[in-house]
Amino acid sequence: MADSKREIERKYESADSGPPDLTGAAGVAAVVDQGVSHLDATYYDTLDERLAASSVTLRRRTGGSDAGWHLKFPVAQDVRDEIHAPLSDTLPDELTSLVRSRVRGGELLPVVRLRSDRDVRHLLDADGRLLAEMSVDTVHAERLTGRGGEARWTEIEVELADGTDPALLDKLEKRLRKAGVRPSASSSKLARALQETAPVARRATAPGKPVTAGDHVLAYVRTQRDAIVELDPAVRRDAEDSVHSMRVATRRLRSTFKSFGEILDRTVTDPVADELKWLAGELGLDRDREVLTERLTAAVDEVPAGLIRGPVAERLRSWSGAEHKGARGRLLGVLDSRRYLTLLDTLDALIADPPLLKAAGKEPRKPIAKAVRKDFRKVSRLIEQGTDLGPGTDRDIALHEARKKAKRTRYAAEAAEPVLGKAAKTMVKSMKSLQNLLGEHQDSVMARRTLRELSAVAHAAGESAFTYGLLHEREEQRAARVETELPGFWDGIKDGAADL
Repeated sequence: MADSKREIERKYESADSGPPDLTGAAGVAAVVDQGVSHLDATYYDTLDERLAASSVTLRRRTGGSDAGWHLKFPVAQDVRDEIHAPLSDTLPDELTSLVRSRVRGGELLPVVRLRSDRDVRHLLDADGRLLAEMSVDTVHAERLTGRGGEARWTEIEVELADGTDPALLDKLEKRLRKAGVRPSASSSKLARALQETAPVARRATAPGKPVTAGDHVLAYVRTQRDAIVELDPAVRRDAEDSVHSMRVATRRLRSTFKSFGEILDRTVTDPVADELKWLAGELGLDRDREVLTERLTAAVDEVPAGLIRGPVAERLRSWSGAEHKGARGRLLGVLDSRRYLTLLDTLDALIADPPLLKAAGKEPRKPIAKAVRKDFRKVSRLIEQGTDLGPGTDRDIALHEARKKAKRTRYAAEAAEPVLGKAAKTMVKSMKSLQNLLGEHQDSVMARRTLRELSAVAHAAGESAFTYGLLHEREEQRAARVETELPGFWDGIKDGAADL
């Protein structure tokens, strides 16, 4: 069974004289020698080094105190999440699944072997508590693919102990710099090994600064594609908010294809958008019910005990759990499916060879502003339609459609921010506020529908439906407040959109 930890560390080029004595620096009361460990690590990647391109490392290591398989994901500068699995002769399935969004149909092979002599020192505070571990690593790197190559170097690594304030790294670095030790130019041993053992130095292929309208739209598309790929491991690990974040990325992509149809050919992007809609639906199966459950549970909690008739809370929990069971297994199956992996490949191909139309080559301001204004006009028509209608299903549908178009306009404005600046930023803020207001209305619509279903089930079981009716009435009042507030709220948004 794999476990995980957060690793906070910095690497340095080793001075010829070795590391300085850090006793007395930043609360370090003692430096205790822990001896030398002999480490032997084999790193796995595809032949085209897809993991390394994402700064992800997967290795099998023997020696030291944590022999086994290690998978590391970048989180921020100096910070990585490390997932550890027990030592075995074959790649653990629980780790390979976490890199599937990057590897897909590629084969994971041994690409680099690193053998290191690690001289370890513990940095302790006055109470003997471990603050950090400093090691001097003498590394021998050997490339295992292609024509091969070897490299040798020595580096210093400082890793914080769990619970230590990250500010300690800055304080220790001051002492190290004074002693002539400099931060490493490479982000990891693997990155340095790949660079120094390659027959020909690899050149960066990162896209340049956006210039045309097409450049700007593709930059936003690329960001959302990257978000889906990078969130995949977090969704598989059931990390907090990961499913919602991935769902938002799919929606942003789909909206971008629709909003900028004069820049990217929709005959090409519409089928991709359909697949993104499918993925968003799969990601939302459990999330929508969870949100509604939270709303109804809070509403029940607000009802005085004397007005609770029958097992209302128990029936709500039963309804909530009916679809939840098996939902996670279904989602993991989706992430392992050929359909999902093909979608990722299709997005890669679209970005590599984008279906650009004539407007894509133009100076960006005019075509991008035109797309945002077009989306905004659609929102405006739906708001006016909804407010003109009387209360009921038709109004509910119109306001729900307005909410969806507000999301699309918000995402189009996000893509436009580098071009349109403050005007686009204001639009993003306005559409987010409108989305939240209309979301409250739609949540009330869905809550009332669910309450009617629960009431019918309770009545059939011989239970009182009184409390469900009370909650239904309160939800109607919440929706009515939104409908009353909306016209004035919308007038303010229209005034603020004049600069777009």
